[in-house]
Amino acid sequence: MALVLIRRTAIFVFIVVMWALLSAAVAHSAARDVVPLPGFAPGTIVVKTGERRLYYVLDGRYALRFPVGVGKAGQRWFGTARVEGKYVRPAWSAPDSIRREHPNLPEVIPGGSPHNPMGAAALTLRGGEYAIHGTNHPQSIGRFVSHGCIRMYNRDIVKLFRMVQVGTPVIVER
Repeated sequence: MALVLIRRTAIFVFIVVMWALLSAAVAHSAARDVVPLPGFAPGTIVVKTGERRLYYVLDGRYALRFPVGVGKAGQRWFGTARVEGKYVRPAWSAPDSIRREHPNLPEVIPGGSPHNPMGAAALTLRGGEYAIHGTNHPQSIGRFVSHGCIRMYNRDIVKLFRMVQVGTPVIVER
């Protein structure tokens, strides 16, 4: 009888663990999928603001797709850039456009602070005017929320950060 009980318990635990692993895999894969994206050179970052998605081109035919938050109306930019810098847990100083809206912001918010909007990592673009970065507000992903920067979940910017180098081309489309 005890052996049957142990066996049933082991089967139950196995089923629960497998269900949890499968659920985690499905939830994790929904955030970043490999999808067709022909027409771009391997290693290019493509941001489609209307979709609120960032693509990292793998081989010229397929790309990793990530959900992102993008610029608000009137604060979006389109065009090309290159990754100019890579920073882990960067400090942040508000640009003048944000400081005008929020004059009480401190001069610098240290990296790693829960109030730092740059999150776990940042890839800077266009002389530091814009960045692809993590966020301390994950609920903003998938929305039009920023002053032109591209926001990613922290786990996603960490993955992208590892794949790209300074000089990586970035294309931002409508």
